[in-house]
Amino acid sequence: MKNLNRRDVFLGLSAMVAMGVVTAEGQTTALPGGNVLSHSETFPFEKLPVKKTANGGASRAVVQGVLATGETVEMHETTLPPGQMPHPPHKHRHSEFMMVREGQLEFDNDGTPERVGPGGVIFAASDVMHGLKNVGDVDANYFVIAIGRESELQKVGGR
Repeated sequence: MKNLNRRDVFLGLSAMVAMGVVTAEGQTTALPGGNVLSHSETFPFEKLPVKKTANGGASRAVVQGVLATGETVEMHETTLPPGQMPHPPHKHRHSEFMMVREGQLEFDNDGTPERVGPGGVIFAASDVMHGLKNVGDVDANYFVIAIGRESELQKVGGR
């Protein structure tokens, strides 16, 4: 093995942090504040904690953690009132799948609007500008599955 300089050590440590830490037995361990998702479970909708949002809607956290295979995953459900956006268009390092349960959403796909209704799925790729708006006349409900980690700069600077 070649001699490692400080740069090589720093890059190696950064890679381990980005992927999660793996033990000698091959088990993924959570990073500080992380939850290892290592067993199967159910999440009944009526038991999900509800958080009211400033736009008159609500959000229900489902799960957040690191899979045994190393990927960071977060899932939540959002209720969005007619005419509202959850937040301004933005981009981030992680990728997101959004599954529409009810209502009509307009997905701003890097400046191109696309309508999606019940049963439709939206994919927001990493580092691509995107946004959502409820363009219907009833509440829209959708689930978000975020896969991947944010960079330290994004955590500090916000989105």
